[in-house]
Order: sequence, then C-alpha cells, then structure tokens
Amino acid sequence: MLVLPQLKHTDSDRFFLMAGPCAIEGRDMALRIAERICTITDRLRIPYIFKGSYRKANRTKLDSFTGIGDEKALAILQEVGTTFGVPTVTDIHESGEAALAAAYVDVLQIPAFLCRQTELLVAAAQTGKAVNVKKGQFLAGTSMKFAVEKIRETNPKATVILTDRGNSFGYGDLVVDYRNLPEMQAFGVPVVMDCTHSLQQPNQSSGVTGGKPRLIETIAKAAVAVGADGLFIETHHNPAEAKSDGANMLPLDQLEGLLERLVRVREAIL
Repeated sequence: MLVLPQLKHTDSDRFFLMAGPCAIEGRDMALRIAERICTITDRLRIPYIFKGSYRKANRTKLDSFTGIGDEKALAILQEVGTTFGVPTVTDIHESGEAALAAAYVDVLQIPAFLCRQTELLVAAAQTGKAVNVKKGQFLAGTSMKFAVEKIRETNPKATVILTDRGNSFGYGDLVVDYRNLPEMQAFGVPVVMDCTHSLQQPNQSSGVTGGKPRLIETIAKAAVAVGADGLFIETHHNPAEAKSDGANMLPLDQLEGLLERLVRVREAIL
C-alpha cells in the first residue's frame, strides 16, 4: 500500500487534492486523466490522490451507467496507483464491498447518503485502509463526530477523512455552509471540500442529475480561504460525454489554471 500524502496543511503551504473521473469508464481514459493531473500537481507541489468510482450504485434511472465490471475497474485503479506512484480512492456502498475494494485501493470512500450506515463504516475501518466519509446532505457538520467515533472505535489506528458536499436546499438543489469545515476539523481529522458534487442539482424530472460547473472555482476558492485541508474535484476530458455526473464535472483542460489560482489563495492566507 502506498503511503498517503500529508493530509493536513498545518505545516505546509499546500492543500491536498482528490481528483479524477466520476467513474472508471476504461483503462485509457483513467491513465490519461491521471497522467495529466500528476503532471500538474507535481509542478505545483500539491499532494494528490487519484479518484475514480469502480461502480456507481446511486443512480436515478434503471438504465443509467453503473460500471465496466467491479474487478476490471478496480484493477485499473490499482494500475493508476502503481504507474504514477499515487494513492487511489474509490467509494463502496455495502459492507461486503469493503474487503474487495481494499485489495486494490488506498482509501475507501463512504457516500454521503450512507454516512450513518454503521455496518458499512465498521467494515471499511476493519480493512486498515484510510476512510473518507462524505457528510450527508441532511446533516450538520457537528453530527459527523459519530461517524468518526464508529471508525476510531473499530480501528483506533485508522486514518479518517471527512468531506463536505453541501446540504439539501429544497427539492433539487444544494447549498454549502462553510461553517461545517472548521466544525468537522474540530474532531482532529483532515476535512475536504467536494467542489463538484456540492454543485449538483439532483432529482431532476429528466432523470439526469444537473449541475452548475461554472461555480466550481467559487466553491473551491471559498473552501481554501476558510482553511480546507483538501479539495475533491471530479474532472474529465469531455464532461458532455462522461457516463456519470458529466453535468457538474470540471473540464480537464481547466484544472491547471484553477489550481494555480487556488495555490495563490492559499499563500495569501498563510
């Protein structure tokens, strides 16, 4: 298993980055995206974790894309990690998936809708891998202490990360409350801002989730200014052709400029 990058920026001038495509659509696309992001983050000295879902379980419609096959996608994640020497993260949805995914990746991610599922959190902690728990859209940041406690009581040595992805606002929109970031940091864990999912417009009548990607930079700048330890950004060469969450992903060719500006924001608040 690869050693995770320094997750807290207390003694550093950089935040860390979790980024990659929403879903693993194939080997070539995953390697191309990882190579480009590694080139950017190496130059900017940003610690990097490659993100990709090996399976999408939370879909609006029955015929929505869910994946290319569990072990095939997980093997691609493992190849990305070994090829570029970076840690990898993927989400799991049921406790039975924890051990399988842990054999291939370095960080297990708990989706926001599942952050209260005790059996899932315990299974993730038992693998010995780092666990990134996304805050439920229905919870205040202070309530995430219970997720942290479940993991730590199961495995006191586990690395726990908390990620904010906004709160439900009406029936088809989200809003970010930046108070959640310092409130969750008070639990002694690194806290990440999900800059893309927090701009989703879920449960649209079309059956396809919408989004506001033009505001990704706004969310990211505010998070860095507030003191987020890390950022989570889903990105794709062509979001319009992405098989999952294309409506709120950042075009890959915009990532470098965005990160350059975010580094300057981080430097300005030191």
